[in-house]
Amino acid sequence: MQAPEAPPQPPRAVRLAHAAMALCLAVMATSVFVNVVLRYGFGSGVAASEELSRLLFVWMVFIGATASYPMGEHMAFTGLLQALREKPAALVAMAALIRTLVVLGCSFLAWGAWQQIVVGMGSHSVVLGYSSALLPLPAFLCSLSIALMALVELVRNKALSLGHSAEVE
Repeated sequence: MQAPEAPPQPPRAVRLAHAAMALCLAVMATSVFVNVVLRYGFGSGVAASEELSRLLFVWMVFIGATASYPMGEHMAFTGLLQALREKPAALVAMAALIRTLVVLGCSFLAWGAWQQIVVGMGSHSVVLGYSSALLPLPAFLCSLSIALMALVELVRNKALSLGHSAEVE
């Protein structure tokens, strides 16, 4: 009897992203737990808990969005693509259109996030004192990363990989 094959390891960057998300979640959970115990058990709390949790949550979401794109685990509407499976030329054109729209959408997101970064450079959080530019920064970095990945896929004319087997999501 042959041993089952081990599933393929995700790329190192994806493993690092998963570790960063796990660290963000662990710090958030610990911070909130300690704050709840202190508040309800001892009548005092940690003022920085809310700010820290909000900052880490934003970073965790955008790290996850960036890591999910190359694996095809982002939200997808596959009904039209299933209908085009019999027409390879239409599927190639649709893949190019989808990637062009992704690059365009990421450009809009990057522009808006950059404007928020510039505004945030002049202010700081109330309790921890970190620059308010740290909140929109992950959106900017995420949008640049995803746009670059989509642009590379567009230039290479890479086949559209849905990353899942569901017909319609």
